[in-house]
Amino acid sequence: MKLRDVMTNPVIRIHPDETVAVAARTLARYNIGVLPVCGADGRVCGLLTDRDIVTRCLASGHSPESTAVREVMTASVVCARADMDTTEAAGMMGREQIRRLPVVEGGKLCGMVSLGDLATFRDTTREASQALSQISSHLSSR
Repeated sequence: MKLRDVMTNPVIRIHPDETVAVAARTLARYNIGVLPVCGADGRVCGLLTDRDIVTRCLASGHSPESTAVREVMTASVVCARADMDTTEAAGMMGREQIRRLPVVEGGKLCGMVSLGDLATFRDTTREASQALSQISSHLSSR
């Protein structure tokens, strides 16, 4: 099974020049925990999580109304190809310690896949479980 078969599409995204306040309202409106950050060309340049907002903006004393997303986003992003096998993607998620994976095609964002997405398909339940186990064991060793 390929990621294009299980990914969420369309994807709610945000531009890096938008404010953190707009990003926070977007997360709340759509009840999601992560926003891919994409330039005008559709290429992923970062991810913004609710945790990024709290730790890099609010806890640092910055105003969400005047802070740009680019200032607090996670810029180092691991992406997967839409034609990648779901087993390979689950392994990547475990190795990289990530629960959500932007999916790109032709260099542009075309979907998102989470461990939860992989866990809902019989063919990838075991791989998703292994990836979560890798992530959890890493957290417990801190």
